[in-house]
Amino acid sequence: MVDLLERRKATFGREIEFFAPGLKRWQTSEWRPENSRRFLPISVTGKSCALKCDHCQTKVLEGMISVRMGENLFDLAAKLKAQGTEGILVSGGSTKTGGVPLKRHLKHVPRIKEELGMKVVVHSGVVSPDLAGDLAAAGVDAVMLDIIGANETIEQVYHLPLSTSDFDASLACLATAGLRIIPHVVIGLHYGKILGEHRALEMIASHQIDTLILVVLTPLIGTPMARVAPPAFEDVAGLFSTARTSMPTARINLGCARPMGDLKRRLDEAAIDFGLNGIAYPADGAIGYARSRGLDPVFYEWCCSMSWAQSVGEPPLVEVKVS
Repeated sequence: MVDLLERRKATFGREIEFFAPGLKRWQTSEWRPENSRRFLPISVTGKSCALKCDHCQTKVLEGMISVRMGENLFDLAAKLKAQGTEGILVSGGSTKTGGVPLKRHLKHVPRIKEELGMKVVVHSGVVSPDLAGDLAAAGVDAVMLDIIGANETIEQVYHLPLSTSDFDASLACLATAGLRIIPHVVIGLHYGKILGEHRALEMIASHQIDTLILVVLTPLIGTPMARVAPPAFEDVAGLFSTARTSMPTARINLGCARPMGDLKRRLDEAAIDFGLNGIAYPADGAIGYARSRGLDPVFYEWCCSMSWAQSVGEPPLVEVKVS
């Protein structure tokens, strides 16, 4: 554990990034965000999803802003810009083949970036070569997608007639198109069990990615997993270690979704101890813990998928000062 943290400092320096995008209302005694609308999620399908995966059942879509009938993505982005939004996540429900229907909305991305000066990250789902080319032509800043490493999970949780090779192929398509790839792994996705996570990490490590986001199954009321116990702390911490060891030069962040309470606190401390680069919505006390481990916290009211924006010549993200 100490060795991984010291290696992380040697590779990335002492800064650790904390993120608080406008995906939900949140604050702790250590940090209260100033602009809750700086980065917001948009659904291009409203609350509709053809899959209704067992862990979500469209609940995640309920917190997104919908592109309404008669409105296009640029119009919505312009409204949000006027309200203080500087970046958007373009997402939505999935089709029966595992992808988000983004194609007809991508023509608006160049105007959103050029005329409004906004950052645009998309959540794609499974990707074909054609979609990867369209995403690259539109100039999206980054592409997020879940990577699943067990065929049983793809079938039983996502209800998709696909295999792990389709997710591996999606990574390859995005890499070939030269896109910035932000894969996500949901730890405990198979009803709280660790099943395909190690395989997912192996697939991700074989491609050139920018930032890996690890999240932890959070059982949601009204879904088939409402009463499922989240994965054990030791299993999750072990995957933090595996990810950091297998991808020593990749940014790895602990994302938005993870159980609340004492487990969240312990997971955040483990993420720090095992050398992860950043944490979204840190538990109360996590910022102080990072300082106690010799790290220097920096704060962004942005999605944790945007670590790259500070280091590749992009206009800098707004760093929030926290006393």
